[in-house]
Amino acid sequence: MASAAAAGGVGRPSARSLGDVRRALLLWYAAHGRDLPWRRTKDPYAILVSEVMLQQTQVATVVPYYERFLAQFPNVETLAAATQDEVLKAWEGLGYYARARNLRRAAQVIVGEQGGVVPGSLKELLKLPGVGRNTAAAVVSIAFGRDEPVLDGNVTRVLCRLFGVEDDPTKAETKRALLELAGALIPRGQAGRSNQALMDLGATVCTGHDPKCPSCTLGRRCVAKRQGRVDELPQRRRKRAVPHVEVAAGLVWDRPRSSSGARLLITKRRPDDMLGGLWEFPGGKKEVGETLEECLARELKEELGIKVELEERFLTVRHAYSHFRVTLATFHCRHAAGEPEAIGCAEHRWVQPADLDRYAFPSADLRIIAALRDTAAAQAARSGVS
Repeated sequence: MASAAAAGGVGRPSARSLGDVRRALLLWYAAHGRDLPWRRTKDPYAILVSEVMLQQTQVATVVPYYERFLAQFPNVETLAAATQDEVLKAWEGLGYYARARNLRRAAQVIVGEQGGVVPGSLKELLKLPGVGRNTAAAVVSIAFGRDEPVLDGNVTRVLCRLFGVEDDPTKAETKRALLELAGALIPRGQAGRSNQALMDLGATVCTGHDPKCPSCTLGRRCVAKRQGRVDELPQRRRKRAVPHVEVAAGLVWDRPRSSSGARLLITKRRPDDMLGGLWEFPGGKKEVGETLEECLARELKEELGIKVELEERFLTVRHAYSHFRVTLATFHCRHAAGEPEAIGCAEHRWVQPADLDRYAFPSADLRIIAALRDTAAAQAARSGVS
């Protein structure tokens, strides 16, 4: 399909080949495009919410969050007026929480500076917090019919295989060439359908693992398939070793945990920290040469200025983030001395275990809360309490 090499080593297909691909894509999308809730609306706000949620998150995970989020914040004004805690709680479990903070800030900018109207140009959307080029291009093409191409991971994979692109697609020069190709595939005035067709094809047929080449509408035009190189493209960077961090956290009780009215101490992460604005059980990273118990005592002193009496180890949780892994060990402990102060955190509170649901926690802490509830339920059952 390729003729002379363009920037980034990407061949430029002929106009006829491009036309064939355009028609095949749109016909395939008409028959096989996914029925997703954000495709049943042209509301730019709803589409913006969906595109932010879809950053680094699979469609199946996003759908229920999207529907609940719009039920709670049905328009840009309600989102702009919401507290950060309310937004983070609605986002709880979806991950990459900076997206939620930025989306709320973007809503405030739209209400405060744009009269509550989501901008319809790529340039203006890119000024909003947390909105990158792909998100902006998706919004303007789908909601406003602008002919802007999207180049997400799915589209990149389809293009690299279809046109036999051997260069590293993460390099700026190759990205520019791929973006030009994606733009060349857009029929005038149909960018929304074209972008969604490419994204759907990459998500459901031209997948990263076990692609369904026999059923691909572009199969006979695909350079990678013709050359038997589907598994080689796009070029993959060698994965770096993933760092591992050990963390100790305290389930700090203000009195014996079996006592009526016993409360737990929780802390809020600072706004600029990873997982900023979320609540957690206090603690921190284990240093070289420390035991987990020593780590917890030091972290509670540094973070809150308190001393505790460790009682017993509770639950160990293993959790993977995008760039490191954590083993989180939790300990039941009693507050022994010192009035808690927000030294290394944004805020602290003593709360009843039943009230933990009111606060937004990271996924690892949610598993601890679930285990606390299971333990309490089992103890109640053994004592005959319904």
